[in-house]
Amino acid sequence: MKAGSIVAAAMVVLALAATSTAAFGQSTHTKSKHASALLTQVTVSASDFKFALNKKTATKGVVTFKVTNVGAVPHDFKISGRKTKLLNHGQSDTLRVTFLKAGAYPFICSVPGHVALGMKGVFVVK
Repeated sequence: MKAGSIVAAAMVVLALAATSTAAFGQSTHTKSKHASALLTQVTVSASDFKFALNKKTATKGVVTFKVTNVGAVPHDFKISGRKTKLLNHGQSDTLRVTFLKAGAYPFICSVPGHVALGMKGVFVVK
């Protein structure tokens, strides 16, 4: 009788462990999907004298801007108070910006005179 009780108790423990593991695995998967939804990667090409973004909108959260200067003269990229270093032809830099509110966020090249030549735009956060 004791052996039967021990086996039954062991089966209950194993069943609870399997249920907990399945629930934990599902929760972890959901968090991973949710976290990746909050991260947007944007590729920015800076040329003479315009920006080309592969995405012009994102949802609230973290946006990573990978900026590459494909132009002949130095450029930078400034958005929401953050700015890349000054990039010469072929150089890249990455900005990681957290957008907590939906809205329209202007971006520019802060090199004097470049905004007037067209190096500006608006990034939309929904």
